[in-house]
Amino acid sequence: MNVRPILAGMLALGFSAGAALAAGDCAAGKTIADGKLTVATGNPAYYPWVIDDAPESGQGFEAAVTYAVAKAMGYDAGDVVWTRAGFDESIQPGVKNFDFNLQQFSITPERAEVVGFSEPYYSAAMAVLVRQPTVDAGATATIASLKKLKWGVVASTTALPVVTRLIAPDSDPLLYDDNTNVVEALKANQIDAAIFDLPTALYLSAVVLDDGALLGQFPADRAENPDQFGLLMEKGNPLIDCVNEALDAIKVDGTLDGIEAQWLREATGVPLIQ
Repeated sequence: MNVRPILAGMLALGFSAGAALAAGDCAAGKTIADGKLTVATGNPAYYPWVIDDAPESGQGFEAAVTYAVAKAMGYDAGDVVWTRAGFDESIQPGVKNFDFNLQQFSITPERAEVVGFSEPYYSAAMAVLVRQPTVDAGATATIASLKKLKWGVVASTTALPVVTRLIAPDSDPLLYDDNTNVVEALKANQIDAAIFDLPTALYLSAVVLDDGALLGQFPADRAENPDQFGLLMEKGNPLIDCVNEALDAIKVDGTLDGIEAQWLREATGVPLIQ
């Protein structure tokens, strides 16, 4: 009997199991529940981050990233336990009821003072959301045209410097507390335009606004500091090194790029802003 193929298979299996075990050993004793990875998302969680508000399906960009990170850390899909957490409460200091949380949390120095962040798992393009009458009135995907529009921005997000510095509109933008208020301002014709990360803008234009339109998009590298999303954790959580190792692994082997291509990089028909 030729034992070489058998030995080769055993060695490959041992290497694979050993790699997973090593990854699992990294997280041992550092998770909320032993042998489990507790992950939070929004309530509800939206397309394209999570499909049909069912993160356990693994469908949607952030759901898929979670299971890829978990696998790289040595966890089976059944070891991932989902919970829900509000955005605002999650970015506050204090004890968390999750090991990490994905809700498009932009990594900022201010937030990093009170919570922990992994390395980025996504750098977001920024898209301009308007209503169809603004397009019909002649607005185009050029800086010169954007300057003439009345803007609304969520004051606490990194969209504000994109508007004030990159576009520098003729009038000061109106500032709002959250995305909902910005969208309501669009509906009420209080503003002409708002800027969001591309996936959120796609959702708002297609689902929330009856006559929503995406005027154009800035690539992530056009902004001085493009939005980068990180896995959010409790400040000082020792699990962060394990998570970063897993993220590095799925970046190197192309897994993360494949997930992004599947869920976020499909052709959108949204022109680049000139």
